[in-house]
Amino acid sequence: MTKGIRIHETGGPEKLLYEDVDVGAPGQGEIRIRHSAIGLNFIDCYQRSGLYPLPGLPLILGAEGAGVVEELGAGVTDLAIGQRVAYAGGQIGSYTEERTMSADVVVPVPDSIDDQTAAAMMLKGMTVYMLLHRCYTVQPGNTVLVHAAAGGVGTIMCQWAKHLGATVIGTVGTEEKAEIAKAHGCDHPILYTKVNFAERVREITGGIGIQAVYDSIGKDTFMGSLDCLEKFGSLVSFGNASGPAPEISPLLLMQKGSLFLNRPTLMNYTEKRENILKASQALFDVVSGGQVKIEVSQTYALENTAEAHADLEARRTTGCTVLLP
Repeated sequence: MTKGIRIHETGGPEKLLYEDVDVGAPGQGEIRIRHSAIGLNFIDCYQRSGLYPLPGLPLILGAEGAGVVEELGAGVTDLAIGQRVAYAGGQIGSYTEERTMSADVVVPVPDSIDDQTAAAMMLKGMTVYMLLHRCYTVQPGNTVLVHAAAGGVGTIMCQWAKHLGATVIGTVGTEEKAEIAKAHGCDHPILYTKVNFAERVREITGGIGIQAVYDSIGKDTFMGSLDCLEKFGSLVSFGNASGPAPEISPLLLMQKGSLFLNRPTLMNYTEKRENILKASQALFDVVSGGQVKIEVSQTYALENTAEAHADLEARRTTGCTVLLP
């Protein structure tokens, strides 16, 4: 019997139960995949806690993984049994040893990228592609702020933004994380626990402000993020690590300099397979080319997923985290 992690009700990490799960044969347009590595992301915590409500409990969480195709359903012609593949998005359910899923969200993994790297980077990396290329398109000479710059998304975004020609400012919580961010392309790490990050951004830019802020923190940083922007700047709010961002009046955006506010989700940007292929190929290119290095800083056995969630929420992790079946 296949093992997996399932929740029967929302709540804390203790709600994640290691159980037997049924894996049916793949149907039309589906494959069965045997996971070798599974990605861990903050959205998993939001879904487990109930912040992002999901229908149909009990259910299996997890948005990304990598492994080998074990079986093909009818109509699947562009994948082969034994092929290495990875995915992010689509229907949740990656916290298992095996699963059946739509072939439309799965992409072949190049030989230059190992399974743990693929599992760690797909959701985070395609999210960074969305943020830097679709939400606010970073141009050479831009200055941008990346919150949680030492985290999984943050370390990828700092490197990629630097590759695109931007000056990168990043917020971190400790001196150790400041060194991690700096090693991954962050020009100006800001220890937000010791200084006001918005004031420091203004100091760095000579009072002008910056073109874009990428904010995954939410409640604790939202208003300060607005204060970092120059006129016509963009705040891309894409996470809620400290809680949901506050409700604001659109007039506030006018008063602070005719600002732009974007609240994206990757699922909207990857509804079409052509967009999945474009985003994943861009990610594979910068990783294979060495412009972006993916570091798996922690691994946990699948059965210890509750511990992994607790560590992630307590900000005891850095870089990317992978679950191993």
